[in-house]
Amino acid sequence: MLINTNETLYRIHKALGLSIDEMLKAYTLAEYPMEREHLEALLKRRYDKGFELCSYEELGVFLDGLIVLKRGPSPKKATEEEAVELTNNLILKKLRIALELKEAETEIIFNLADVMLSKQELKSLFRKEGHKNFKACSDELLTAFLEGLDEFCYVGEDEA
Repeated sequence: MLINTNETLYRIHKALGLSIDEMLKAYTLAEYPMEREHLEALLKRRYDKGFELCSYEELGVFLDGLIVLKRGPSPKKATEEEAVELTNNLILKKLRIALELKEAETEIIFNLADVMLSKQELKSLFRKEGHKNFKACSDELLTAFLEGLDEFCYVGEDEA
């Protein structure tokens, strides 16, 4: 499964209404050097002048930093862990953790994107890959989640 890292980063940025400064802070919290100009290039659309490809590492580190930004540092200090392949399931899991989404909220987000999942199907997206009930999150499902997240987090002009 090949995820579009730039599109995912862009959609998270838009859905959560994150400023460039907040995104840079997430990278800083994850102890990753990120220049403002490079981040702005990662957020450009594919055919825009100055577009740069977002690496899996840059997306994964951002998600880790987002968790710290939204929830604070973990009480148990992470030891040097081996590199983990960034999958759609892991992106989903990291967003759920960062935003402290409960099962019902996750279900609502999918519903907002017209994706109806049973409780079992929803739980299977968050299982470990070797688990018998694990279900791989498709690109379409991740995109739907990000679209639903955008609607879920949207604050109208008059409500802001």
